[in-house]
Parts: sequence; structure tokens; C-alpha cells
Amino acid sequence: MPPLDSFARALIVDDHPLFCDALALTLRGIAGVVEVDAAHSLGAALDRLEAPPRPELVLLDLDLPDVEGLDGLIRLRTTHPEIPVLVVSSMAEPRLIRAGLAAGAAGFVPKHAGRESFRAALEALGRGETWLPEGVADEADDGAAEAVGRLAQLTRQQAKILELLCQGRLNKQIAFELSIAETTVKAHVTAIMRKLGVQSRTQAVLIAQQARFAHFVPEG
Repeated sequence: MPPLDSFARALIVDDHPLFCDALALTLRGIAGVVEVDAAHSLGAALDRLEAPPRPELVLLDLDLPDVEGLDGLIRLRTTHPEIPVLVVSSMAEPRLIRAGLAAGAAGFVPKHAGRESFRAALEALGRGETWLPEGVADEADDGAAEAVGRLAQLTRQQAKILELLCQGRLNKQIAFELSIAETTVKAHVTAIMRKLGVQSRTQAVLIAQQARFAHFVPEG
């Protein structure tokens, strides 16, 4: 991971333009980020990441119009594992933060945090470390975090197939939608179950649902 002063380009993924503007000013002011782009959906962010020059840092809100739960983070990490992702979210429950780390986030900053918290987070990322809000242990000790960690191992194609399984699609329907052979779908499903450590399609779907809705489950 690059040192702090080499985060020259950053991408903010958030559907609130005013917050994007404020965060862009913060990044330029505390870290000297030269280029700050904004994307208001995960789809727009993925498109931006395909066009050079790519950002060296992504700041991601979890509450986006085209994703649920931690799906956006998992897809970003699956498609661009070389780019660190700092989650910036108004949802800052310890369970969600631990699940985010399990999904590959480099750090987590609550939206209500001050400039010094963002500075500390960027300095930690620049040193190749993770950054968490004060009082949150760096551990994945619950079922949701474990589920997210397993899902993060899936390839992009496997993630698409699992999403279609969650919608109740049959192998033949998945093959038609993705323009691949049904035998290829079966091979992917087998690989998905192996990576998730389950014995059936139903169990795979349950794990996906557990991770997707992890942040809606209250603590305690």
C-alpha cells in the first residue's frame, strides 16, 4: 500500500453530493490528494475504476442505491483487490465494522467523525495498517463477519451466480442469463459451496443473506 503522500487520486462512492464535496475538501486539506472523483452508485464506481488513471484509494459509503449491505464492498474487493477501500458510513455498529474488515476493508471511519479521525485513518492506511474507530476491537468474532469473509473469496462470476441463486434461479436459467454452459454453472456452484464451507445451495443462499443483512441486526 502506498505511503500517505502518494494517495494522489481518490474516489468517493456516496450518493449524497454535498457530503462528497465536503469529504473531497477534507482529503485535499489533510492529505494533499490532488484528484478526487465522486461516484453516486456502485455501478458508476466500477465503471470509473475501469478507466485510467485509476484512483489509489476508494472511500465507500455502504448505503448505496444499487447494493444491499456489504455487497458493494465485496464487489469492489473482488474486482480491484489492489486498491484499498476505506469505509465511510453513518452505520458504525461494532458488528458491521468487524464484518467490513472481514470483507476486506482497509479501515472504517464513521461519517460523523472529525478531520483528525480522517487524518489518522489515512496515515494508518499509508503505513499498510487498518484503522478502526476508538473502542472497536480488530476482530471478526461473530457469524456475520465470518460469512462475509467467506463470500469475499468468491470470484466475480461466482458472486454473480450466487446472487442469481438467491433469486431462486435454476442452473438452466443462470446459464441462459450469463450466456454460459449449464455444466459451467454446475462447476461454479460446486466451487461456491466449497469456498463457503456448505453442502447445499440452500446453505449457500443462507450465508449470503446473513452477510447481506448483517448491519440490520441489532446488537445484543
